[in-house]
Amino acid sequence: MKNTVKSLSVALAVAVGASATAYAGDKEIVAIYKSGTQQYFIDQADGFKAAAEELGYTAKIINVELDANLAISAVSDAIASGAKGIGITAPDQALGPAIAKATADAGVLLVATDDPLKKADGSPVPFVGFNGTAMGKSVGEAAAGLLKKSGWLAGSNYGVLATEYQTVSVCNDRTNASKVEVMAAGASEDRFKVVAYDGTANSALAAAGPVITANPGVDKWVVYACNDEGVLGATNALKNAGFGADDVIAVGLGAYEACQPWKAGIDTGFKAALYLSGVDVGKGAARALINAIENGTELPLSTVADTTIVDPSNYADIMPCG
Repeated sequence: MKNTVKSLSVALAVAVGASATAYAGDKEIVAIYKSGTQQYFIDQADGFKAAAEELGYTAKIINVELDANLAISAVSDAIASGAKGIGITAPDQALGPAIAKATADAGVLLVATDDPLKKADGSPVPFVGFNGTAMGKSVGEAAAGLLKKSGWLAGSNYGVLATEYQTVSVCNDRTNASKVEVMAAGASEDRFKVVAYDGTANSALAAAGPVITANPGVDKWVVYACNDEGVLGATNALKNAGFGADDVIAVGLGAYEACQPWKAGIDTGFKAALYLSGVDVGKGAARALINAIENGTELPLSTVADTTIVDPSNYADIMPCG
């Protein structure tokens, strides 16, 4: 990662120089997403574009699919093309200091979306998204409540698939908080089996399989993760291992994957999920950038969106399910 950050600094320095010749009259802002094909980020992009258009700006959306080098190129291109503001969910938080310096040197406003970033001095880049600890607490509370109602605490040999995206701080905030709540319900430390994944469903599926196989005595599972993809991958691994929906208490984070089997009337390990509106985050990022651009004001350090626990009984009244 050290070489990647060095490459970013060099590439962005070139972009800063090029930005002097960019057409300053363009009213364009750019959103860069680490996993732009995930439904949450598709929704966020829609919100970003809609808010920009409402305020007389155009918005460019760039998907970098967890690739730090693509993120380097995306930020460089945005600066060089004369973008007035950038919102980024970076594929690696270590990129924060270089991105913050380059955008500041170019006079381009920057907000971090979803995953917080820091400047070189350790101060935060203005942030738009959710409170990771609060999110994880809500997921953990829902899982804990379902675990208590299940009766598993009294007799079943149950385990907890703690599906962790360990290289992203906000994900650690989420899953650490979820663990605290599940333990408070009565789950002991030895019940937790860590599944390390990269934020994608396929990664969680591949990582969960060996963990499940290594624990043949466990006949019931609780599942939580940093996002819906993590829970989806882990529950698919459980299904592949022969566990039925009644053997699984999975609580998603996002709800866009959880709602799919609910909508189709399919039995599923997803028993609840925390609904996050990517649209709201996208709108919040665009509005914060444009307000600061137009009025010359400071960006707010934190813009936090609301969340809601949903389940098969109420999701249709609260959220869209594409």
